Amino acid sequence: MKSSVWVSRGAIGLAALFLFLDAFGKLAKVPQVIEGSWRLGFGEATLPGLGAALAISTLLYVVPRTSVLGAILLTGYLGGAVAAHVRIGDPAFPVLFPVLMGVLVWAGIWLRETGLRSLLPLRSR
Repeated sequence: MKSSVWVSRGAIGLAALFLFLDAFGKLAKVPQVIEGSWRLGFGEATLPGLGAALAISTLLYVVPRTSVLGAILLTGYLGGAVAAHVRIGDPAFPVLFPVLMGVLVWAGIWLRETGLRSLLPLRSR
């Protein structure tokens, strides 16, 4: 099996692990997640909806047939996370972490899907 397939599986697995853990924290209303959400300006009542949206998007992402749709939805979700952190003036790491997750999400798909690589080449022709 090609090494790019294994690296792709690792990237997708790592991204999915972080995203599912975040979704679980929101759905289970873990105290640290509630506190962090309040700090970002989101009340406790928003957590189930955010957690469900994240869990569904991540589930779509890990299923190969729907992975691109999941990645698009996760990109929007992670963009909202960046905006929330920028709005309250967080330092660089909390702002950049969702960006890095988005890069990991798309890198996993890019390495696996040859059709996507032909649409988005990283080298000049």
